[in-house]
Amino acid sequence: MIDIINLLPDNIANQIAAGEVIQRPASAVKELLENAVDAGATSIEMHLTDAGKTLIQVIDNGKGMSETDARMCFERHATSKIKSIDDLFHIRTMGFRGEALASIAAVAQVEIKTRRAEDELGTFIEIDNSVVRKQEACACAVGTNICMKNLFFSVPARRNFLKSNASEMRHIVDEFIHVALAFPNIFFSLTSNGQQVFHLEAGNYKQRFLQLLGHQYSTKLVAVKETTDYLNINGFVGKPEAAKKTRGDQYFFVNSRFIKSAYLNHAVITAFDALLPKDSFPVYALYIDLDPSQVDINVHPTKQEIKFEDEKIVYAFVQAAIKHALAQFSISPSLDFSLNADIMQAEAITQPFTQEKQQTVTASELYRKFSQKNQAHLIEPGEKNALKHWQDFYRESNFTQEQSPAAVTLDLNSAELPVVNSQLLNTYIVGSLKDGFMLIHQQHAHERILFERYAAIIQSRQPVTQQTLFPVTLELSPQDAALLTELLNDLELLGYKIEAFGKNSFIIRGTPADILHGNEKHSVELLLEQFKHFSSELKFSRREKLIHCMARQQAIKAGRALSIKEMEILVEELFKCNTPSVTPNGNPVFAEFTDEQLLKMFGR
Repeated sequence: MIDIINLLPDNIANQIAAGEVIQRPASAVKELLENAVDAGATSIEMHLTDAGKTLIQVIDNGKGMSETDARMCFERHATSKIKSIDDLFHIRTMGFRGEALASIAAVAQVEIKTRRAEDELGTFIEIDNSVVRKQEACACAVGTNICMKNLFFSVPARRNFLKSNASEMRHIVDEFIHVALAFPNIFFSLTSNGQQVFHLEAGNYKQRFLQLLGHQYSTKLVAVKETTDYLNINGFVGKPEAAKKTRGDQYFFVNSRFIKSAYLNHAVITAFDALLPKDSFPVYALYIDLDPSQVDINVHPTKQEIKFEDEKIVYAFVQAAIKHALAQFSISPSLDFSLNADIMQAEAITQPFTQEKQQTVTASELYRKFSQKNQAHLIEPGEKNALKHWQDFYRESNFTQEQSPAAVTLDLNSAELPVVNSQLLNTYIVGSLKDGFMLIHQQHAHERILFERYAAIIQSRQPVTQQTLFPVTLELSPQDAALLTELLNDLELLGYKIEAFGKNSFIIRGTPADILHGNEKHSVELLLEQFKHFSSELKFSRREKLIHCMARQQAIKAGRALSIKEMEILVEELFKCNTPSVTPNGNPVFAEFTDEQLLKMFGR
């Protein structure tokens, strides 16, 4: 029988590996910037053309490479960072896998010039499709100048799946910010199509944060600093007034490496407990430094997902550090531990606890329940117990484990509209039905109404725009400016009239008719935040995401009191929708309760 297993050629193996490491231009940006940092550079310049699709160039003043190292760096698993398996547990550098440059050379045309300080001449190498086309001596500055041209030229299918330049630029800016925030002591610059986007002088962590994300935070940051035997935590969190309605401007760094951690984010959120509204999220940039042996960064090729040896203790330290910082600056509520003098006059203090009283207390049913493990919640069984039929209600009613009351929907073909009676908790509209009643979540209902309305506007291509009396100027961060540029055409279909006005600036000349006068700037900023952090289990196109965000932004919020007339109009509009029972994200809009279900609930 003929053998069928063959060893893949290097160029094919490199292209396969590149699929994990280099997914888009931003992936290459991350790898090249981190290589420059590892080289000890104090100045790093990046130049882009066509959002990195045509050119990504990184120039650093690091230590450079010898002729042999310059050639070896493009081989798979060639690295200067580790030499033995033990080194994996003591990694302080950004890179260590030895895959990045080999992966880049497999899917792009690469040119590199590099020189060490002790060498008179540097080395020039030209390589593409994992094949060295030219290698020669050259005159160049100390450090490394690497150009990656025509990404995915050898894999046309991958290139066709790249997004628009504005979308790819947004991802590049995100990666640039992650590296620049982690190393504020290094000068960084970013130039795109000849226009400078960032010019970041070396400084401290706070200065770098303000340079990147805006000086509106200058008076809204609280320093965090905790030093322990296990780890050190530095950085800052935003004061409650700096909180956002979406998860934006939140950064974790472990040993100077940007990471994503929902677990640690939860620690931050809980530290702000009672200081922020339920739908607000704090701003923070936190730097955790601990022994590398306590961290596993070799989880994913992007190295943004890591595992801690003891994640619970890290969680506790992060939470405590933030609480301490907030308390120091008199932001978190303080507790008064002074003793109230009235307590000393209470009978429990002034009168002796006699033997007779002790026996009376210990014999009581309340004492017995609380003194026995897991008995504080005990309900004694009995024939006359009012809750004896609670299981029958769930077993025999229309509700099952798979279908909760909130998921029950009205038969719209056979039923009349509910008659609005009242509002419950300023959130739910109570409507009478022929044989029961309905609870309608007002925000969910309005989101559904607006979603279908905006979808119809885009479909008709006849938006209604109200011109602003005075044009509003909008200054954005570079990443938000890139996102807004990407969305301009779709926003115009919804009724916005926005024009680019210089570097990261825009002019708002018109908004949809339902945007309140004076709220134009805030509506665009909030829309961008919601779009950036849009989350759903379902997949949506860019335009659908935008409509979702618009509907969510303009919907009547839970907690707002409505008049009977307003509620009647809302209910009428809801049941004109094509899909009134669920929100655009799939959450239930209303729940129906029949007379029969209510009787069973109360054991009748």
